[in-house]
Amino acid sequence: MAIKLNTSSFLGIDGSIVSVEVDIERGLPSFNIVGLADTSVKESKERVKASIINSGFEFPIKKIVVNLAPADMKKAGSLFDLPIAVGILICTGQMNFYDWEDFLILGELSLSGNLNKVRGVLPITLEGIKNNIKNFIVPIENAEECSSIKGVNCYAFENLKQIVYFIKYRDLLPYKHKRVSSKIPHSTLDFSDVFGQESCKRALEVASAGNHNVLMAGPPGSGKTMMARRVPTILPNLNYEKSLEVTKIYSVTGNLNTNEGLITKPPFRSPHHTITAAALIGGGNNLMPGEISLAHNGVLFLDEVLEFKKNVLEVLRQPLEEKRITINRCSGRVSFPCNFMTIMATNPCPCGNFASGKHCTCTDYERKRYISKLSSPFMDRIDLFTFVTSLNFKDIQNSKKSESSKSIRKRVEDARKIQKKRFMNHGIQYNSEMNSTLIKKYCKLNKKSIEILAKIYSKYKLTTRAYSKILKVSRTIADLDHSECINESHLTEALCYRKFTGGGYM
Repeated sequence: MAIKLNTSSFLGIDGSIVSVEVDIERGLPSFNIVGLADTSVKESKERVKASIINSGFEFPIKKIVVNLAPADMKKAGSLFDLPIAVGILICTGQMNFYDWEDFLILGELSLSGNLNKVRGVLPITLEGIKNNIKNFIVPIENAEECSSIKGVNCYAFENLKQIVYFIKYRDLLPYKHKRVSSKIPHSTLDFSDVFGQESCKRALEVASAGNHNVLMAGPPGSGKTMMARRVPTILPNLNYEKSLEVTKIYSVTGNLNTNEGLITKPPFRSPHHTITAAALIGGGNNLMPGEISLAHNGVLFLDEVLEFKKNVLEVLRQPLEEKRITINRCSGRVSFPCNFMTIMATNPCPCGNFASGKHCTCTDYERKRYISKLSSPFMDRIDLFTFVTSLNFKDIQNSKKSESSKSIRKRVEDARKIQKKRFMNHGIQYNSEMNSTLIKKYCKLNKKSIEILAKIYSKYKLTTRAYSKILKVSRTIADLDHSECINESHLTEALCYRKFTGGGYM
């Protein structure tokens, strides 16, 4: 008689219910796992056998067949160890499990019978809820992650023996995990630590309010990285839906801390300039999310952006526009969300001293060639350009406290509330996501503003995308000003952000 148990796998960031069927018959001793299992699943045979014996139970010397259904879906990972071991114990009469339909079991076994942490518990839990399964048996290290979903009965254990005793005597053993509300660590970063640089801080405020992409250029040591790392402190906390999206991505990639439930702070990712295209956008044999998805609903910071390989930067062009990346490989097709705010930082020239007050050894040709590493289509996708100047001694010694992140975040939150109300029925969240139809509807200009923009458009031969970027940024500046209409001052400020000092880009 075959025994059937519920477990789950995941593809991309979505869970998928898998049935573990265990059948033990008389015959030559063997242990086979079928159902399109990869090497990591087939290796579980040795872990399961050792953990059963070392936990004090008997391992059958018979013909064992384990089927993972549906058989046409590829299975990967070590989370099938536990349901396979439980199925074998049930088949051999060492335990009974009458209401298995109400439970979903997952976990990796060590040779001693202890349970190890696995990846993807959050999307698996959500998939279980969709299939009317509310009881989950998981490793103790995945308890906070699993119990963060409302209406879930999470039973967390340290080893196989505890699970067997729980199933036998569950009325007497209170193993249900109660979520501990962990305190969110307070960030020590604050914009009040930044001396001067008011124009750059204003540009970052506008970018944060409308989720725009921004490029900061300036000499080394002027504070570009310092300000970029403080941008998450002026962004609103994530709501429940956004927290689920972000936490699912971190769960399947194994980046979620053991004692962390849902991620409520906007993520900040800063990949090294030697990163590959696959690591940036995602992919690989198991189709895992990349850095742009780990930055979803947060910030992707590309420091020294001109040091990145050109082909790596070019793969960002589509995600910057569509806010989602679809990856097609021979192993499958997945789609990852990547709605992030991009902050880039670079030196204005090869020596880094242009417009810093120091002697620049670069020629105009060398400066233009240096900046030209960013292609015109890529530059078109940047909403704001700002120059970070070198501070003089007087600015550094100024004892006057700069504006705090708290006060800046209040203005950003107010502007985002306006956008949320505006786009309630349009399926978007920020001004940066407006299409041409919404731009015409919400970015109307008066006669004088149209004349200004017409002169700029013809003088600098702007592209249609650059024209749209200017209107989107103008709309965000107007929202920060709590203005229903875009006036000349809003448009003028947005036009100032199109100027890229050192590269001559408009």
